[in-house]
Amino acid sequence: MTTNTPATARQAPSEPLASADHEIAGAAAADSPAAVTTSHTQLAAGSASDAAQGAAGAAAPAPLRPRRGPVALLAPIGSLVVAIGLWYGVSYLLLAPNRRFLVPPPHQVLQVAVLDWTHLQPMLQALALTAQVALSGLVIAAALGITGAVVMSRARWLERSLYPYAVILQTVPILAIVPLIGLWFGFGFTSRVVVCVLIALFPLIANTLFGLQSVDRAHHDLFTLQKASRWARLRKLELPAALPAIFTGLRTSSGLSVIGAIVGDMFFKQGAAGIGTLLDVYRSRLQSEDLLAAIILASLFGVAVFALFTLVSRLAIGSWHASGRS
Repeated sequence: MTTNTPATARQAPSEPLASADHEIAGAAAADSPAAVTTSHTQLAAGSASDAAQGAAGAAAPAPLRPRRGPVALLAPIGSLVVAIGLWYGVSYLLLAPNRRFLVPPPHQVLQVAVLDWTHLQPMLQALALTAQVALSGLVIAAALGITGAVVMSRARWLERSLYPYAVILQTVPILAIVPLIGLWFGFGFTSRVVVCVLIALFPLIANTLFGLQSVDRAHHDLFTLQKASRWARLRKLELPAALPAIFTGLRTSSGLSVIGAIVGDMFFKQGAAGIGTLLDVYRSRLQSEDLLAAIILASLFGVAVFALFTLVSRLAIGSWHASGRS
């Protein structure tokens, strides 16, 4: 037992030396020309694979937006069918026959007010006048709103001085100042336009000012490096960048201008009658068929104006901004 123990002790240090010899041999084999060639081949193959994957990723087309087909029309058509069904339900289920004149069924409105030219012609003539009032008020409101927003965006003290009055103009009940408008501008076409301007002005100011103040700071820095003037910065940077917000304000104000024209028709009745004047007349005479038909015509006109500005927005900014492609 005493002779075997030293022999085992003497043989133990040889194991680390053997593993070290194997590592040196492996390193030498790795430094051989065949191994270097093999490693270079593997690296080249990996680089080629990565390049091929990158090229495939770059060549892959962007995901296409789903095209709107006939299926997209099912939702509004279904909503219309449901609305007509509810209309019939109110007329025949909730109202007694002697009170059915309050909400006549759709086919009766169609027969009495729409298919009868003697009833439809005055509505179309009145709607044409209301359209003139609404579009005139919208043009004036757009000019004043965009110009006011540009002025307020030039300096912070101008915004603090003018913007609170725009908010006050929005919050004042328009019906409360209608008599004052009549005293100042008369009770005809001009007062109707003024009502449209007052109702449609604030969305244009708020949206345009938001768009002008939301320009990327890096773009401003680029114009500063080029030593661009304030006019060049406004014309080439701020106004183009604010176009999506401006068109949002126009779409909102287009619907409000129609409402303002109808309100003006109801209160300022001098001159030719607008659709609002006819609504008041039909209400006083309990001509429910004509009243509902006039309301539907006025609503369709508002939808048409909104759709017009939506189309203009897509044509103007649809190629570079997501809001024009939605």
